[in-house]
Formats: sequence, structure tokens, C-alpha cells
Amino acid sequence: MRLLSWGRGVWGLAGLLVLASAAQAQANWPDRPVRVIVPFPASGATDLVARVVTQRVAADLGQQLVVDNKPGAGGTLGTAEAAKAAPDGYTLLLTTSSTHAISPHLMPKLAYDPRKDFTPVAHVADAPSVLLVTNSLPVKTVGELIAYAKAHPGKLNYATSGNGTIVHLNTAAFSAQAGAEMTHIPYKGTALAIPDLIAGQTHVLFDSLPTGMPHAKAGRLRALAVTSEKRSTLAPELPTLAESGLPGYSSVTWFGVYLPAGAPPALVDRVHKAFAKAVQAPEVAESLAKLGVEPAAPRTPAQFGAMVQADSNRWATVIRQHKISIE
Repeated sequence: MRLLSWGRGVWGLAGLLVLASAAQAQANWPDRPVRVIVPFPASGATDLVARVVTQRVAADLGQQLVVDNKPGAGGTLGTAEAAKAAPDGYTLLLTTSSTHAISPHLMPKLAYDPRKDFTPVAHVADAPSVLLVTNSLPVKTVGELIAYAKAHPGKLNYATSGNGTIVHLNTAAFSAQAGAEMTHIPYKGTALAIPDLIAGQTHVLFDSLPTGMPHAKAGRLRALAVTSEKRSTLAPELPTLAESGLPGYSSVTWFGVYLPAGAPPALVDRVHKAFAKAVQAPEVAESLAKLGVEPAAPRTPAQFGAMVQADSNRWATVIRQHKISIE
């Protein structure tokens, strides 16, 4: 009996030492370089956002954050790799609404579950879109566009960057709420759609602010509204779609940080605070603005997770109602 009690005491002490060691490791995070998986190509929007934000995080923490681009299959390959990493804080995922709110409804055989395989950590930034129309269209407001589309059902062509992209979903949500029937013309990227929009061969496009607004400011296209819930600081002169007769319409491409599932709450809090602090830095906001991106409003990890789930539910409805497929 004494031997048994002694053995239990040893194992109990060992367990306490392991827990203490784990807690100490979390408190010391990071004590070596941190890998940040970005599941999209280098020099793309997500990569550039990641580099701006992680550079400031690294400076604050005094430890290197290494951006590791793992593109493929619309961001799902790198995301699946991140899901398999150890939840120790040394592999993070910096991704967008594409991998966690949209792709799950377009690609049912994903190698990861966005809810079960990840722990939401930090909402980093948002990128609103701008509603552009060709100058040959006799409309100057969203209301006029809706009225014109209703008067000419199916006659207006809307360009997108492909089936199932945020550009496609934005327009599908717009046309459904407005009751405006338009014809979809998919392109391999909005850059290829712009010339046809300028020429009047297509009529409507939801584009990113940094690529769309220069054409509007130069008079080649007409900007009607932004998709964000509130007016964008990047184009404050433009009303929101909600202001323009579509109450409740809101859509942004969000950027956020995740840990693999199973990360301890103390570690989640530590990583969250590091990124939240970085996003609030004035120079980070200035650098993001050049990319057409706005720092995210402060949110706890739980609030970030709830926001993503609401976004996912909304896009699931749009995809189902419009029978959108990437096949």
C-alpha cells in the first residue's frame, strides 16, 4: 500500500510538472520564430496584409514571425496544412473569409472543418468593395441602378472574377435583395473585366477599392457605393449600399488569425493581444490603407468566431439560393 501511494504521488507530481512546464511555455511565447501560414500566393492581398501586420507583431514581441505562403485550391490547401499543426502557438494561420466562410459551402469535401479544426484568435482587417458601373449606363445612384435593372430585366451584364468568388457573391446578394435580374459574365480576375466595363460591354462590377477607385477618380467608370456596414475611411465620399436603399446589406473580405484546435485559452489570449496591439498602431493602419484595407474594430476571439459564423451562414444562403457552383 505504501509503495502504491508512493507511485501515485510520483505520477501526480510528474503531471503537475508537465502542466507547470506547459503554462511556463505559454507565458514565454514566443521564445523562437513563429510560422505564419498564408494560404494564398506571395504578393497577393492576403500576403501583403500578413506581412504588414506580422512585421509589427514581431517588433513588439522581439521574435521573428515567418510568413509561409502555401497557395492552392482557393486557399484550402494551406488551410488544411495549418489545421494539422500543433496548437502550441508556433504555427498560425492568417487567412480570409474565403477559406472559412465561403469555400466550405462550395467545396463540401474539404480536408478541414473551419469550426472544429481551428481556434479563432484575432480579427485583423477588412477590405470593403466598391460598386462600379460603366459610364454608358444612365445611372448615378444605387436607386437609379436598381430601377434601371428592373425596367430592363436580364439586359444588364455583371462582371465577376469567377464563380463562387466574393465578387460573384456580392453581386448575387445585391441582385437578390434589390430584385434586379442581371446576367453573370465571369472573368479570370477583375483586372480582365475592367476594360470591358469601361467599353460598356459589361455594366456592373463589385471591385476592390484599390483597383476600382482609380478608374472612378479618372472618370473612366462611375462609383456608386461601398459594401461595408459603415462608410469606408478609404472612400468617405461614397455612401454604403445600406444607406442607398438596401438596408442591412454589408459585405467585406475579412482577414483573421487562427490557431489549430486545442490551443490553451491562455495562449489564445496571448496571441490575440499581440495582434490586436499591432493592428492599432498608426503606421500599420497607414500601410493597410495603401492596400485598400482597414484595421478591424476590436473584437475578442469569441466575438471574432461569432462574426465568422454569421458570415458563413449568410454566404451559405446566397450560394444555395443562387445555386452557385465552382464546378
